[in-house]
Amino acid sequence: MLSNFEQMRLTSISFFIAALSTMFAAANPSSAGSILAATPEIAPTPTVPAAAAEQGKDVVHQLNNAFAKVFETVAPSVVIIEISKKNDNETSAFEDLFFQGPPDESNPRRNPRNLRPIQSEGSGFIVRPDGYIFTNFHVVEAADKIDVKLKDGREFPAKVVGTDEKTDIAVIKIEAKDLPVVQLADSDAVRVGQFAFAIGAPFKLDYTFTYGVVSGKGRSKLLTTSGYSISDYLQTDASINPGNSGGPLCDIDGKVIGMNTLINGINRGLGFAIPINMAKEIGDELIAGRKIMRPWLGIRIETLGDDPAIRELFKGVDKGVVVRTIEADAPAYKSDLRPFDVITHVDANAVATDSQLQHEILKKKIGQKVELTVWRKGQTLRVPVTTGELPNEISRASNEPARPPQNREEEEVGKFGLQVQELTKEMAQRFKLGVQRGVIVTDVTENSLAAQQGIEREDVITEVDGKPVTDVKTFREALNKADPKRGVLLYLDRKGSKTFAVLKAGGGEPPSDR
Repeated sequence: MLSNFEQMRLTSISFFIAALSTMFAAANPSSAGSILAATPEIAPTPTVPAAAAEQGKDVVHQLNNAFAKVFETVAPSVVIIEISKKNDNETSAFEDLFFQGPPDESNPRRNPRNLRPIQSEGSGFIVRPDGYIFTNFHVVEAADKIDVKLKDGREFPAKVVGTDEKTDIAVIKIEAKDLPVVQLADSDAVRVGQFAFAIGAPFKLDYTFTYGVVSGKGRSKLLTTSGYSISDYLQTDASINPGNSGGPLCDIDGKVIGMNTLINGINRGLGFAIPINMAKEIGDELIAGRKIMRPWLGIRIETLGDDPAIRELFKGVDKGVVVRTIEADAPAYKSDLRPFDVITHVDANAVATDSQLQHEILKKKIGQKVELTVWRKGQTLRVPVTTGELPNEISRASNEPARPPQNREEEEVGKFGLQVQELTKEMAQRFKLGVQRGVIVTDVTENSLAAQQGIEREDVITEVDGKPVTDVKTFREALNKADPKRGVLLYLDRKGSKTFAVLKAGGGEPPSDR
């Protein structure tokens, strides 16, 4: 069964062949006549004038030459990267998500008894004549040895200059001079629909050249690393497969518009590239030996409307970004920002999506004060926050919570699927909780409403629909007054992080963690 894309491509090829046949018939009337004579049942069709046929062939030849010229221009600056690393039976997140096939005899990386060094291949491109090369972080991650092969057959050992895991960008260097370098385009000017060309080493087939178009821009939420995700990948249908990683995505002029990095399965016509403007910005910093630092508020967010189950709780605001969680000890934690707030502006610049908000914050400097315009339960507020530095890792609560003592009265809320008990100062200190008052969740029933919304044991419920919870009695009273059909809003403290959950009868899936 052919996909729509394959059917369209076959139709285009058929049309192209038919057009060439018509041109050939116009340019060779005697041959056309003999063909028609041999098949009298086919009625003759009007032919294209010879001049038009020649002009059509010229256009095809020009396009053919343009495609070949792209490869001839770019390929000398593309390198094949071979890496070797110890077999620790672990693979990177990128490889697990995108590049590993099912375990079988031909895939020894999945065999825990195979302790031979892991060898793999990726791509890269030369950006400076003295040997600096851009590639993906996951291509050279944990490599014990890196070898680089050039198009002219020369091979060099390489060393890592710098890496940035959050953007999957790395710079390596070989000791050579007067190397051919790629020309870089302006990826901000790239248009959906323009031709795109990929060069790399898929399946260890060195210098494979594929073409397609830029099929999308600004793709986001493909992969999150330590609380950060690129929000503007280029999408292409040019065939990108394992081994293309780190290689260039080029335009019709042979200029690099992106660095190939992710694929969605194999041969599915859906690949992604890091915009070259971002790759150059990060790469230049790494070459200069500077640490990559990014401003951070310390909030997990989602675009208003992404979770339809809670959309009706935001009546009065049309666009914005919902604050899902405020991380413990993060810059936003020290401000008046609260979970369930909807951010509509950053310093008077409107933000309608989580990607736009991230872009606005990344424009700021670390330590800079920003003013957030926030919608909170029908009111518009101004909340100042001073940015901090995005940490390498964001601490999370333990995966093995210790159950609170059972010597106090518990309250079971059957219709929601959770059990709670009153929080004491001793318990707050023992479990290092960020609050002193509320009720602590002691158990969550599997597949219940509470479980669906991600409520966990040891979460502390501090408010129900805006009403403070001080003990089991006030919690029970607040729940009795709430409307489960509309949705019950719970404010939670989770080991210092502030978040919320909405318990709604028939309410859908929990939001993704970003």
